[in-house]
Amino acid sequence: MSHYGYTQKLEISFNQAVEEVKKALQEQGFGILTEIDVQQKMKEKLDKEMEKYLILGACNPKLAAKALESEIEIGLLLPCNVIVYVKDGETIVSSIMPTVAMTFLENKNLTCIQDEAESKLKAAMDNLKIHTKIP
Repeated sequence: MSHYGYTQKLEISFNQAVEEVKKALQEQGFGILTEIDVQQKMKEKLDKEMEKYLILGACNPKLAAKALESEIEIGLLLPCNVIVYVKDGETIVSSIMPTVAMTFLENKNLTCIQDEAESKLKAAMDNLKIHTKIP
């Protein structure tokens, strides 16, 4: 797995995982701004088959507002992406880790915002642990 994502393998179907992730994110104050069905787009644009893969653009409005007030160009790094996909028959969910994704930023005002966003994303992911595969 990546060093920039917080990942869980789940023992539930892809569709159920999508619903559980949305619910867990909502409990942490995130809404879903975008949904990109990568499997569908690959088939449509390239006639390429692949397993299910969904990118959710999650946004916590309060944190986004603070970040935009601090640095207007932060929108280039928003929203926080969360992915749900199937690999080798397993359902996997992963969220971006803002503290890693934003390491190059020089605006110190964003540090507490990215820390809070990451804490909330991790909490949402941890709430999925009831469905997590035990290694």
